[in-house]
Amino acid sequence: MKGVVLAGGTGSRLFPLTKITNKHLLPIYDKPMIYYPIQTLVDAGIRDILVVTGGRNAGDFLRLLANGKEFGLTHLDFTYQEGEGGIAEALSLAEHFADGERICVVLGDNIIEGSIEEAVEAFRAQPGGARILLKEVEDAERFGVAEIVGDKIIGIEEKPKQPKSNLAVTGFYLYDEHVFEKVKGLKRSERGELEITDVNNSYIADGTMAFSYLKGWWTDAGTFESLLRANNLVAETKGKTESDD
Repeated sequence: MKGVVLAGGTGSRLFPLTKITNKHLLPIYDKPMIYYPIQTLVDAGIRDILVVTGGRNAGDFLRLLANGKEFGLTHLDFTYQEGEGGIAEALSLAEHFADGERICVVLGDNIIEGSIEEAVEAFRAQPGGARILLKEVEDAERFGVAEIVGDKIIGIEEKPKQPKSNLAVTGFYLYDEHVFEKVKGLKRSERGELEITDVNNSYIADGTMAFSYLKGWWTDAGTFESLLRANNLVAETKGKTESDD
């Protein structure tokens, strides 16, 4: 299985912090934000990784990450997204890299306490389809929200005013080789983007979407509030680890 980290976009919600750098290069405690999703993939046993980036500072990723030796890797792939066309459009740039294999997609500003290894292994055992990771949250209206009946996911609603559950779709997506066909069949949303929720709902309609629950804390880091929360959570977690040592 291959890994894809989506780290494009303009980071407009974090302006002026992002005026001279990419959002995913901002610090989260003692490391650049982009380190965390890459490490999550490596910890799950995924070592063939593509970073999708964009904007005026894309070259900084290469200077920072090089071939990924800080993660124990011998090679990292990079590709460039022009403009802001949505998560699914960014994902479409990974088709050549995936080359028919299954992929684990991580949003570049998603930071977790635990591991996605169990979900990755569960997806390896699936005959096909997709798998997403869900997390109970208090502010579900900020996210894509999953509706579950029994042990099946029957739909995802993007940023609903009245969420049908408190289960947020986190920024971790596992897809088979058919994902790129689904992206090509999408229509742009009202905001002019290709939405990842539409991709997920397509798998749900096919009856091939599974889900896992994400253990430990999870946060994005795309707003000032969540960026601060991410820094505090990582600092607190590392402080506990160092005190245990």
